[in-house]
Amino acid sequence: MENKCVKNIVRFNPKNNFGLTRDEVKKRIKENLVNVDKTNATKSNKEIIFGNLFTLFNFINFILAIAILCVGSYRNLLFMGVVVCNCVIGIAQEIRAKITVERLNLISSNNAKVIRDGKKGKIKIDKLVLDDIIFYESGNQIVSDAIVTEGKCEVNESLLTGESDLILKKPGDMLLSGSYVVSGKCTAKVEHVGESNYASTLLKGSKYIKKTKSEIMFTLDKIIKIISVAILPLGAMLFYRQLLASNYDWGSAVVNTSAALTGMIPEGLVLLTSTVLAVGVLRLSKYKVLVQDLYCLETLARVDTLCLDKTGTITEGTFEVCDIIEKNGFEKSDIKSALNLLTSALNDNNETFKALKKAFSYSKNDVNVVKIVPFSSERKWSGASFKDKGSFIIGAAEFIFGNSSNSVVESVKKYSKDYRVLTLACSDYEFGANDNLPNSLQLMGFILIKDKIRNNAERTLKFFKNQGVDIKVISGDNPVTVSKIAERVKLDNFDKYVDATTLKTDKDIEFAAKNYTVFGRVTPDQKQKLIKFLKQNGHTVAMVGDGVNDVLAMKEADCSVSMASGSEIARNISHLVLLNSDFASMPRAVAEGRRAINNIQRSSSLYITKTIYSFLLSLIFMLISVPYPFIPIQMTLISAITIGIPSFILALEPNRERISGNLFKNIIKKSVPAALTVICMLMVCVGMYEFFNISQYKYSLFTVFLTSFVGIMLIYNISLPLNKLRKSIICFVSVLLLIGITKFRYLLELEPLTFINFAIILFMMLVSYLLYRQFLRINFEKYLKIFFKKSNSK
Repeated sequence: MENKCVKNIVRFNPKNNFGLTRDEVKKRIKENLVNVDKTNATKSNKEIIFGNLFTLFNFINFILAIAILCVGSYRNLLFMGVVVCNCVIGIAQEIRAKITVERLNLISSNNAKVIRDGKKGKIKIDKLVLDDIIFYESGNQIVSDAIVTEGKCEVNESLLTGESDLILKKPGDMLLSGSYVVSGKCTAKVEHVGESNYASTLLKGSKYIKKTKSEIMFTLDKIIKIISVAILPLGAMLFYRQLLASNYDWGSAVVNTSAALTGMIPEGLVLLTSTVLAVGVLRLSKYKVLVQDLYCLETLARVDTLCLDKTGTITEGTFEVCDIIEKNGFEKSDIKSALNLLTSALNDNNETFKALKKAFSYSKNDVNVVKIVPFSSERKWSGASFKDKGSFIIGAAEFIFGNSSNSVVESVKKYSKDYRVLTLACSDYEFGANDNLPNSLQLMGFILIKDKIRNNAERTLKFFKNQGVDIKVISGDNPVTVSKIAERVKLDNFDKYVDATTLKTDKDIEFAAKNYTVFGRVTPDQKQKLIKFLKQNGHTVAMVGDGVNDVLAMKEADCSVSMASGSEIARNISHLVLLNSDFASMPRAVAEGRRAINNIQRSSSLYITKTIYSFLLSLIFMLISVPYPFIPIQMTLISAITIGIPSFILALEPNRERISGNLFKNIIKKSVPAALTVICMLMVCVGMYEFFNISQYKYSLFTVFLTSFVGIMLIYNISLPLNKLRKSIICFVSVLLLIGITKFRYLLELEPLTFINFAIILFMMLVSYLLYRQFLRINFEKYLKIFFKKSNSK
């Protein structure tokens, strides 16, 4: 690894027993070669608040609110409540994301043991400088990349690489920051500091706030952008026309123009979306699923490719003993007795030994141990000598018997295709000097162990298969081993595996992403590229992982899922955290995402209908000198009763349908017939106002009633097939609307609902019903292809 920060810097070579001098440390500090990671890709809280408050969307609403305040029409300001809620939600979500990113840190240790000027002591890790002499022993975390100068130690790098095996580090070997010393002691010289450390470079690609891939967000942004571009010139021209229509009554012109412009902005849809997704978050929390990003529920519901790290998802990350194979006349009882003695005597703490200990164990009081030789990655075996019982050794056959015993090695190969094979040997002699193996070793048998598969892993993978989701298993382990595990859970194409060490170029990785299912020996950088190429090929990708080696891939994925039992940093950057570390919770998360998205899509039609007819009405009333048919408080009534209440209730219904089609297109197809019906009926009202000289209050009564009725017809249409709840919503909305129009007519500036007015309204309602049915028969999709061209390309 190249150390960019020390290029062209003179290196010191301090002695292990003296370290750097005070002057050398000062020189390093002056050169800024200190172990401080200054990477920060987030905005300040002030920038976040500023960015959410001062948007074109809010600017338009604030201008309208100020205009209404200036003419004293305070009751028409109710629309600002939704605007404020949207701002608060946006600020809260962005600040929360900022906090999450800023706490990403792989190094948990605070202090380091160093020697300077011949004196040993502890210093804060951010005081370490390049070329410092540092001491490590069992249990220490490597806080800065360093080269071993003296001693030996075994290091666990699984947090970084995904490889579970311990690695022996000798003089000249590199210690990677973020790994842990499991056994032994060593002295090392700091090789990299700050941003050049392996841990920092690994996390550098994840320290940014990534926008969630959300079709809902894209649709809302698209609508708001279209409206924002048109609303200022449209508003100015409409205001001028309303000024003429009201004989230069500035108050009426402001109120009417505000009603038109606020009707065009679907601000309630933003609030609905956030609320529905928040309810989904609460529901999932009951099933031990923590949602850290609201919109990830939508992304997960749309996922067509799911990438898994084997450990923690398909397997539990532990082993289990499957069988015992006897050799040389020994019986299973002999082998079990030997294993009972070993597991009671030894204190090995690796996953393999834990599996043995779970299957075999005596009480320590029953064991009379003479000598113990613990496991090491260099020896690849461990053993113990017992009084009057001889010695027993367990480990890798080639390290116990050497390559000279071809028959033993060949026997191991016979089973190693399907199992991890441990060899058990015995001797009547004790261990020699320097913990050498005893003489006259005799093979007792083999212990076959396997990765422990999660109980419901097969069922969960079958669920995703039935949903049309392609599964990719990406692991740092041996590809053959991973393939065998995939076969055990009946994963399709388990035999299509590749060793990632053979993938030398990006083209190789891209080819592998398209053609293989199982990937072994994958580095963190390769994992990220695999996800990237899958996305480039048009897939929506989710990544499930639990280690630091998964972080880059998880950050690249459209949706990331981590296990609570995994690393803290993986939990911090993931969209979803499975609190019970159970992969079987995933189907519930997918189902909840589908419920939310399908229901939001259905309810969105109500909001977009208002946007369409408000936009078209504004264009029409720019050309005619007739008062706009609504004032803001009337639009508030229509929005609350025919849009707000039903949309929130319908959006919380159960819905397990698979998501299909383009969200924007699905919404528009349902909205256009209702919007055109409103336009046609309001033009009838304009004709009555112009040619029959009806009053402004009667004009408003007819327009409010007819617009609300079309809204109820739309509710009926999107609620099919009807159930008790949906029927109740339609009845409740109808009654509430009638009460609002009759009881609050003074507040709404409406004429009383007399018998004649009611008869006229009933006739026009019949006409609007027939007109709506005709519009529903028209295939608007072919007329909207140009409009949707860009949307489909996304």
